[in-house]
Amino acid sequence: MRDLKTIFNKEEYDVLIIGGGINGAAIANIASRQGLSVALVEKEDFASGTSSRSTKLVHGGLRYLENFEFDLVRESLRERYIQWKSVPHLVKPLRFIIPVYKGDRRPLWMMKLGVFLYDFLSGKYVVEKHQTLTTKDVIAAIPHIKREGLVGGVAYSDCRMDDARLCLENILSARESGAHIANYAEAVSFLKVGTQLTAGANIKDILTGKQITIKAHHVICAVGPWTNEILRLDTPTEQDKIRLTKGVHIIYKDKIADTALLLQAGKDHRVFFVIPFGEHSLIGTTDTDYAGKPDEVESDRDDVEYLLSEAGKFLPNIKLQRENIVATFAGLRPLVFASGNPSKLSRNHVIEENKSGVMYIMGGKYTTYRAIAQQCVEKVLSGKKLNLGEDYPLYGSGSHEMNEAQLAKTFNLSIATCAYLLSKYGTKCKDVLNLVSQDRKLAELLCPCSLAIKAQVVYSLQSEMAVTADDIIWRRLSLGYHFCATKQCRKVIDTLCAR
Repeated sequence: MRDLKTIFNKEEYDVLIIGGGINGAAIANIASRQGLSVALVEKEDFASGTSSRSTKLVHGGLRYLENFEFDLVRESLRERYIQWKSVPHLVKPLRFIIPVYKGDRRPLWMMKLGVFLYDFLSGKYVVEKHQTLTTKDVIAAIPHIKREGLVGGVAYSDCRMDDARLCLENILSARESGAHIANYAEAVSFLKVGTQLTAGANIKDILTGKQITIKAHHVICAVGPWTNEILRLDTPTEQDKIRLTKGVHIIYKDKIADTALLLQAGKDHRVFFVIPFGEHSLIGTTDTDYAGKPDEVESDRDDVEYLLSEAGKFLPNIKLQRENIVATFAGLRPLVFASGNPSKLSRNHVIEENKSGVMYIMGGKYTTYRAIAQQCVEKVLSGKKLNLGEDYPLYGSGSHEMNEAQLAKTFNLSIATCAYLLSKYGTKCKDVLNLVSQDRKLAELLCPCSLAIKAQVVYSLQSEMAVTADDIIWRRLSLGYHFCATKQCRKVIDTLCAR
């Protein structure tokens, strides 16, 4: 059993980060690379909140152009490109088509202008240039698309990502640079100097119930949807600083198309996506206010019906049915508090220090996490500007010594399995394969439902700080998003975790 006193063994840290989502993970990574002593605690698993419940896109935010947020879009497009080039095993280009119909609120000329501006703002960071599509082009690319009223469309490119592993690789990179990190460790109260200034926090080990104190010169809260709760933990009379909106997604059993779709909902005029997701399709997202507790957010029947109904209007020949849903998931957007339509609220971020000296990260979008973390570390360094450049390698980044065919021959595995491992771990896939060399039983598939092997479970437990089976199923291997008729993979993972 672990001991938090052994993990956090420094008398005092430069920085204590509360929150192991993407912002906290990146702050820990960048700060530790700058030579700062860093402690990070996360009350559940890394990326277990919003950071694993996104639309799985690294994107500039085409729809933000409607709100004239050109600076945010430009920054996002630059960060999109940097992540694609720095972490290509987790961030990959994806082509989108926007079909346009007679009477749409956003007509064809507006869509043409939008994708033109999108590429223009990309500058040298463009992924693939946009195209104007005829009706025949749209139908050829998406055979199941509704044809009645179709007047044409446009195509543009963004990137897809494995959001949970992108967060995890920031965590692992930070640990590699010397940061002290623990999941299932909750900040239960702040440590004060006198009655005002915060000098650390008291941390409860969720696994053992024991508590320790971590002292630090700077305390940073990157807790996303839990910001209002942590604010009141520090100052009980504090007013809400963030507004929560819920985004629901469904994983549909069939692969609707190889190309992603951006669609204009008829019910409320907002946009949503239908994205190829392995052998399935991801449909989402909703955008509605949420007033409940962040720990209790879930998809409800209305959310699912909305997505099926709106997607079904564009795909009448498929007849989307609830029985074919593999999984649903709901995430919360922690937006800087403002009134108005949730879909119109800015995705800009705010870094704010309160009277007790605690720094809070609020708002922002996944794509700009590196820029947010950089600004935060610069504040810790008293305004010193950091030049991170256009290269941001993570734990599995770098050139491969062997391709999938060579790995397959060396470790006596299928080429498909080795290609899958490369896409999951990048250069670190050899660490997984070395476990197979030590024990051939670990080369066995977990289940016929995927290419995942037993060695990955052992690696998750030994090297990636996984604690529970859910950590592995949802955030290390993403198996929860894939259809499995037998549920054998879950049983095998439970057994390996127990051992």
